[in-house]
Amino acid sequence: MTEFAILFFVWAGAALANATPLILVTLGETLGQRTGIINLGCEGAMLGGACAGFGAAMASGDPWIGMAAGAATGICFAALHAGLVLGAQANQLASGIAVWMLALGLTSYIGRAFVGGQVEPLPSVAGTWLAELPILGPGLSSLSIATPIALLLVLAAVWWLERTRSGLSWRVAGESAAVAAENGMSPIRARLCAVLLGGCLAGLGGAVLSVDYTQTWANEITKGRGLIAVGLVIVARWNPRLVIPVCLLFGLAETAALRLPAMGVELSSYVLSALPYAVVLAALVANHIAIRTGTAMPADLKKVFD
Repeated sequence: MTEFAILFFVWAGAALANATPLILVTLGETLGQRTGIINLGCEGAMLGGACAGFGAAMASGDPWIGMAAGAATGICFAALHAGLVLGAQANQLASGIAVWMLALGLTSYIGRAFVGGQVEPLPSVAGTWLAELPILGPGLSSLSIATPIALLLVLAAVWWLERTRSGLSWRVAGESAAVAAENGMSPIRARLCAVLLGGCLAGLGGAVLSVDYTQTWANEITKGRGLIAVGLVIVARWNPRLVIPVCLLFGLAETAALRLPAMGVELSSYVLSALPYAVVLAALVANHIAIRTGTAMPADLKKVFD
């Protein structure tokens, strides 16, 4: 294997690992927005999942329990958002910010007990049949099992959304709740399920971040990844098929920020820290004209911004 091929696989594996938590939260937010609900609180759900997941994994010694705790915590925060938006008819943007701030306060307080803790990560792909795949195997062998799980969830979501009746009801609910109701569908049920699923995936992504990727806890450990996910949904044009490639933009930029100094590139640490977010912002700007001239945004979602 040539030096270039080795470097490619190393960077590709690192980018996938960096992008894995973001893939999960972006997928969840994409599905939620397809039903007409935007949830800025996915940052809070991700943060809560990271805190609860790390705490559960540290107490039990089992990273899978951490994953379950993270997902359950994400559902709890999403349920609060759903109750405010679908039950009390609160403004979606205000509700999301409120949930985010609540999660930030709770995790900052509860997470103090987890500082300095140690947890076991999820099993590695190495040693499984995935590591034996031709061409892809060398790049996958350095990853944890969380990455192929995230990729499979995206594929499952694409199939379900496009090939099933319940997936159709979600898409119709996003375009017009009235039309959905007229055709015997329940837009409220579709939106509730979508918000809860989005919270579950955000919480799972947070748990993957703290338990598996960083294996540590720190206040605001998500560093805005949940909000980045909201922007990436727009870049992906509300299409789950594009979740993986747009998240890899962030993953590659984060990999570059970590590896460029080791390659002798002299850049300010502040510039390197901002690089992943600058790449996402550039992608949003580049996508702006296409969105304005031929938007793929679900029709009922537009009403949030009216």
